[in-house]
Amino acid sequence: MILDSYLDMEKFIPNKQFKKVFRAIEKHGGVLRFVGGAVRDALAGVEGYDYDLATDLSPDELMEACNDEGIKTFPIGIKFGTLGVLVDNKLIEITSLRKDIKTDGRHAEVEFTDDWIEDASRRDLTINAVYADEKGNVFDYFNGIEDLKNGVIRFIGNPEQRVEEDYLRILRFFRFYSQFGKTPIDEKALNACIKNKDNLKTLSIERIRDELIKLAKTKNFAKTLKIMFDNGILDYVLPPSNNLDKLQFLMDMVDDLSIEPSVIRRLFILYNPDDHLAGNLANRMHLSKKQREYLMRLAKVECKSTGFDDDNFIKEIIYRYDKNFCKDRLLIAYAQEKKNWQNIPAILKKIDNMQTPEFPIRGQDIIGWSKFLKNLSEL
Repeated sequence: MILDSYLDMEKFIPNKQFKKVFRAIEKHGGVLRFVGGAVRDALAGVEGYDYDLATDLSPDELMEACNDEGIKTFPIGIKFGTLGVLVDNKLIEITSLRKDIKTDGRHAEVEFTDDWIEDASRRDLTINAVYADEKGNVFDYFNGIEDLKNGVIRFIGNPEQRVEEDYLRILRFFRFYSQFGKTPIDEKALNACIKNKDNLKTLSIERIRDELIKLAKTKNFAKTLKIMFDNGILDYVLPPSNNLDKLQFLMDMVDDLSIEPSVIRRLFILYNPDDHLAGNLANRMHLSKKQREYLMRLAKVECKSTGFDDDNFIKEIIYRYDKNFCKDRLLIAYAQEKKNWQNIPAILKKIDNMQTPEFPIRGQDIIGWSKFLKNLSEL
C-alpha cells in the first residue's frame, strides 16, 4: 500500500541537510527512505525519534554516492550493509536493502537486494516495516499503519520464525505491545514467545537489560509485566512480583502529577527490596554503578508517608541525600501505601523551597586549623 503525501515532512525532517543526502543517492540512481521506528513514531504522534534510513544502493554504491558529494561516511556496520553518514555533525545510519540468508541471533548472513518488499519481510513487526520518502509518501507492505492505528502488535509472517531469528524479539514484542497495544495480545505471537522464552538465556544480559529498561518506560508497563510474569517470560531474568498493583498506582500517580517517570523508581516499587535484594537485582540486570548505588540507597531508607508531614524529617532526608532523592522516597511511600496523592504537590513545593542544611565546618576550615596548629607547635 502506498499513501501519497501522508506525512508532513517539514516536521519530520527539521534538518535540511538531509536533502543533500537524498540528492546524492538520487544522482547515483538510488532511492532513500526513512524506515522503522522513526516512521512508526511519526505516524503515532510520538516525538523525539531517531532516524534510520534504507537505500536500494549497495554499501559500495552508497559510499561512492556520498563521497562524490563531499559527505563523510563511516563503515560502522558495513558487513551488514550499514553505513554511518555525517549529517550536520550527527551520525545517521543508512542500511542497504537486504535479505537474510542465514540467521543466528544478532549474527546473520545477508545478501543485498533492491527489493523493498523483501527487505520489509525480514523485519520483526508490521508496525516497524513502514517506509517514507522525503516527500511524505508512505510505503506500507504489511498493513503496519492499520495495525498501529488499531493497536494490533503482531509479527510479520510466521511468529516462531521471526522470534528464532533473534530471541531479543520476545522482549521487543512486549515492549511495543506495552507502548502501542490497544487490543488483547496476539495469541500466535504470545505462543511463539512462550515457546522460545528459555532461549533468552542465549542472549547477553546487557541486551536484555537495555530492552527491559525500554520496556519499563512504556505506558502500560504494569499490565504487560503481568502477562509476562503469568507466562514465565522473565523467569530467567527477574522473579515474579506481588506489587504490580502498587506499580500501577505509582505510574498513575506520577502521570497525574506530570512527573518524569523513573525506571529505578518503578523497579524499586516492584520489589520493595532490602539491601541484599537490591544488590541482587542490580547484579541480575547489570545496572550501571550510578543506578546500583541509587537503588541501594532507596533500600536503606525506610519511611512512611506520614514522615513527610514533619519538616525536620524532610530536612534530614535532604541533608543526608538530596532533594531529588527526597521526592522519590515521597512518591514511593505514597505508592506503597496506595494513599491519596492530593497532598503531594504541596509537599513537593515545600521540598523545592526548603533551604538545604549545610554542615557548619568545611574542608577549608579543617585545612586552615591544621596549618594554624602546625605553626603553633613550631613556636
